[in-house]
Amino acid sequence: MKRQIIDTIAAYETIVIHRHVRPDPDAYGSQLGLKELILANYPDKKVYAVGQHDTSLSFLAEPDQIADAVYENALVIVTDTANTERIDDQRYTKGKMVVKIDHHPNDDQYGDLLWVDTTASSCSEMIYELFETGKETLDWRLSDASARLLFAGIVGDTGRFQFPSTTVKTFRVAAELITYHFDRNQIFDGMYEMEQKLLTLQGYIYQNFIMDEHGAAYVKLTKELLADFNVVPSEASLLVGCLGSVKGICAWVIFIEEEDQIRVRLRSKGPIINTLAKEFNGGGHPLASGATAYSWQEAELVTARLQEICQSYHS
Repeated sequence: MKRQIIDTIAAYETIVIHRHVRPDPDAYGSQLGLKELILANYPDKKVYAVGQHDTSLSFLAEPDQIADAVYENALVIVTDTANTERIDDQRYTKGKMVVKIDHHPNDDQYGDLLWVDTTASSCSEMIYELFETGKETLDWRLSDASARLLFAGIVGDTGRFQFPSTTVKTFRVAAELITYHFDRNQIFDGMYEMEQKLLTLQGYIYQNFIMDEHGAAYVKLTKELLADFNVVPSEASLLVGCLGSVKGICAWVIFIEEEDQIRVRLRSKGPIINTLAKEFNGGGHPLASGATAYSWQEAELVTARLQEICQSYHS
C-alpha cells in the first residue's frame, strides 16, 4: 500500500492534504510533515495543507488558504482522521481521488486508497515509514522541515514516549529523526510550556476531580468556570493528560463545556475506552478518546459508564 500511495503522489500535479478538526501535534505533524516530504522530492508540485488553524500550534507551522478551484483534478490525502465527520474542511470530496492515512481503528473506511495501521504510535510515524519506502524505491530524501514536524507529531501522540503505543519502532524512528537539523527545545517548549492561567486551572482540576474506589475519575469544567480562569475550551483540552499522574487512577474523563455542547475527553491506564466514546458521538484510540455530550445529564451517563468499565476491569 505504501508503494501504491507513493506512485499516486507521483502521478498528481496538485495535492491537498487534510487532517482532523481541533488538531493536535500529530495532526499537524503528519499533515504538514507529509507536505514538506512531498515538496522535498517533487519541488514542482503544488502541495497544500488545509484546515482551521489552531494558534497553540503556531510554533509548528500554519495551514494554507486555498480556493475551491484548486481541488479540480487534485489528489486529496487525509491524515490522522478516523471518520469523515472529523475531517477539517469538508471540501476534501472535491478532489479527483482521496487517500486515507491513519492509525485509529478503521471504523469509517472512506477513501479510494486506505492505509491504516493501528499498531503505529502516531500518524507521523507512518509518514516516516512512507519516506523509508520512498527512499528505498525512488531515492526519496527527508528535509529538516519534514523531520521536525514528524518528530513533534510522534512526541505529541506518545506523551513524550510514555504511552503504551510507544514501540521499539517508535524509538528507532525518533532516533533517526533527531539526526536532522532542528531545535528540539523549541518543539518541547511549544508543546509543554503553559501560561500561568492554564497552570492555575490545572490546580483547580487537581483540587476538584472526583475518583471512586475503582479508579474512575471525572471533573467538570463549565463555561462559567473557564471564563473565570480566562481559558477557552481549546486551551483547557491541553490539560486532559494531567490526571494521569494521580496514584490509583484507572481511567478518567474531563468534561469541557462549549457554547452548544460538552467535549468529553477520555483517557485510560488500562480499560478500553474508545467503545465508550463511540456510544457518545465519538471515538479514538483504545486508551485515548474523545466524544460529545449535549447536556450535563448526558455527561453523567458518560461518568456512570466509565465507572462500570473500571469496576469490570478490576473484577
